[in-house]
Amino acid sequence: MQLTFTLHRLDHTEIVDADFSHCIIAGWAGRDMAAIEHHIEELAELGVPRPSAVPLYYRVAANQLSQESGIQAVGASSSGEAEVFVFSHGGELLVSLASDHTDRDLEAHSVALSKQICAKPVAKEAWLFADVANHWDELILKSWIIEDGKEVLYQDGPLSSLQNPLKLIKDHFGQDAIPAGTGMTCGTVGAIGGIRPSATFIMELYDPHLERSIRHRYELDVLPEIA
Repeated sequence: MQLTFTLHRLDHTEIVDADFSHCIIAGWAGRDMAAIEHHIEELAELGVPRPSAVPLYYRVAANQLSQESGIQAVGASSSGEAEVFVFSHGGELLVSLASDHTDRDLEAHSVALSKQICAKPVAKEAWLFADVANHWDELILKSWIIEDGKEVLYQDGPLSSLQNPLKLIKDHFGQDAIPAGTGMTCGTVGAIGGIRPSATFIMELYDPHLERSIRHRYELDVLPEIA
């Protein structure tokens, strides 16, 4: 699966074509273990099974990655989650933005399948990790949904609440570098007002230090759920 990114370096911009053969969703990737346990218990009450490990790395087919402005999903129960997306290119670690779009009804039966069944929208821009590494915790993850015709803030939190991607890479692969051809999402911040579906999902990774953002918006086309 090939995706194309506009890579914004500090001194110039270039176009990068990246091939992906593996996609990994890093779940339960927060730094506060008490908060993670609380969230696990909340989801358990809804029937979502407890993860076997924290963090937990879910495999998703690379062909689910999409940079299109719209995706399709069966039924009206799916919703997005803004997450940092990291991958390597030319021996460098790059940073972008993705949505771990998930089927919430299926999630109660299998978290892994609920993630696999939905496309994973990815932004078209990227940064060099080295350019943001020293102020990584200052980066802010945000998303918005449309409710009653209005844009509503859905997620808003600093990356200081999540595991650093270098730690996630080391934990999962046992090495400092993410393998070529692999993309990984790095966890998300809580939904304001609870997880709920929306036909429109807007996400942003904001760098207050360099005053720049990566943004992506996609529309959801809900397909009929036919028995």
